[in-house]
Amino acid sequence: MSRRRRGRAIDGILLLDKPAGISSNGAMQRVRVLFDARKAGHTGNLDVPATGLLPVCLGEATKITPYLLDAAKSYQARILLGERSDTGDAAGRIIERRPVPALSGADVTAALARFTGRISQVPPMYSALKHEGERLYRLAARGEIVERKPREVVIHRLQQLAFDGETLDIEVACSKGTYVRTLAEDLAAALGTCGRLETLRRLEVGPFRIADAHTLDALSALGEAGTAALDELLIPMDRALGGLPAVTLGGDSAFYLRHGQPVRVSGPESGVVRLYGPDEDFLGVGEMLGDGRVAPRRLLCRQDDDE
Repeated sequence: MSRRRRGRAIDGILLLDKPAGISSNGAMQRVRVLFDARKAGHTGNLDVPATGLLPVCLGEATKITPYLLDAAKSYQARILLGERSDTGDAAGRIIERRPVPALSGADVTAALARFTGRISQVPPMYSALKHEGERLYRLAARGEIVERKPREVVIHRLQQLAFDGETLDIEVACSKGTYVRTLAEDLAAALGTCGRLETLRRLEVGPFRIADAHTLDALSALGEAGTAALDELLIPMDRALGGLPAVTLGGDSAFYLRHGQPVRVSGPESGVVRLYGPDEDFLGVGEMLGDGRVAPRRLLCRQDDDE
């Protein structure tokens, strides 16, 4: 006899405005408890001091988290020039102080231009990347430093918002894998000093915006009346995949696809697509095989299959 899992089988995406002082996983777990959801996952870690947009995927929406992890993101950051911390932000221990040269707004604009487009970054030691199976931040906490290979990332937009000679406010739109802490340190070095993040706030993840996000306090207050009001805040999971072409299947094709078989469809020649059944029921994600067929890649389970 199978053991029934705890929590509700509820599916959708909740846009959370994560507060400072809590980990992304801690914030996600609070959302899961508020919704009484069986499963939850978040789409892209925000460091404990950082705030802003954290999409939380509930239930079957956890299957599309890889596509949001790959999505472009944007941030607003404040860089404090003249000091550097071991974590690259305000949570760390100050390990270096240097004078800040007299800089004009034009100097800053010229430096920002050097970091726009494709750039190379060395990931920070305080990150979730692994070295020989162990998280880098665990090694860093023990005082160990290991070599990290540079990685190419894309800075789509890098804009100066304010500069007072010591603090620099920027807005950055970037590809997945970009470390804004590293960008802050590299930018400070280009300005002839050192630097660290003072604040970081995420504004966008793929198609989602911070203006549509909800705070934990607001969710807690709304949840006092039960989960029904909270459920109305959930976004359909296929909204996260709006950039992918949509392919609609007939009843027979949907049946065979659900059983793992590629089926012939009318769609693009190649690439990843959103899949819908005959009643516009979202089925999941597929991949065009180049021969007129689509193969299942991440299919959703019906609730009655998940009991």
